Amino acid sequence: MRIKELLVLLFVVTMAFSCKEVKKSDTVIDTSEELEENKSVTDIIKERKADEIEIIPIEHATAVIEWNDVVIYIDPTGGAAAFERQKIPTLILITDIHGDHLNVETLDALDTSNCTFVVPQAVADELPEKYASQLEIMENGMSKKLAKITIEAIPMYNLRKEALKFHTKGRGNGYVLNIDNERIYFSGDTEDIPEMRSLKNIDKAFVCMNLPYTMTVESAASAVLDFKPKQVYPYHYRGKPDVSDVAKLKQLVDAGNQDIEVVQLDWYPNDEY
Repeated sequence: MRIKELLVLLFVVTMAFSCKEVKKSDTVIDTSEELEENKSVTDIIKERKADEIEIIPIEHATAVIEWNDVVIYIDPTGGAAAFERQKIPTLILITDIHGDHLNVETLDALDTSNCTFVVPQAVADELPEKYASQLEIMENGMSKKLAKITIEAIPMYNLRKEALKFHTKGRGNGYVLNIDNERIYFSGDTEDIPEMRSLKNIDKAFVCMNLPYTMTVESAASAVLDFKPKQVYPYHYRGKPDVSDVAKLKQLVDAGNQDIEVVQLDWYPNDEY
């Protein structure tokens, strides 16, 4: 009887040990599946990073946007030296005829052989004939899809009587770029016009503010609080002779709507402001 009991006990212990081994093996399989799942997440993150929109300030009104294999130059000025670290442009967007937006010497110095220029008619009239075949002329209110990006031409003009001579309505373009799922607005030279205040669903807004040519800090903040972009980037804020108070813009926007983030980039790398 004692021997039989010992045999039963030995059988139970053996079975228990086997069950533990099975469970241990199951655990290993689960871990492997978890690693595969984590690997997939990592791959997705990498893909998302590849799709990110990078915005590079050059100076004043000049910027570069990179998204996948598309490279956009906004109002390129500063000569070839300003773009020596940048990729060759796919698109060049020019807002107006003034020298801080349209600089033919810079265009001539860049590799624009495979580039499309998006310009208002006034800018087209100022460009050399050699660029004629590369132009997409857009007037206020027009929309075009180029390089997988939908571009909207937004009015830009002055409102104050003393400033009407600087930017007349219909001559220049601001632009809204619809890139992937983001809407990015570059104001160009403008005041707080109704067309700006009525913008919808803007993710990033690059808003000018320099006297006597465009608008005051207060006007810029008021317009931003009206159209409510997710982020506002003050740019084009060097005036004559004064430089606009970017810190004050942030104070005004924060006081009016803390959901709007004010992002400060270095638009004047060669100056203290």
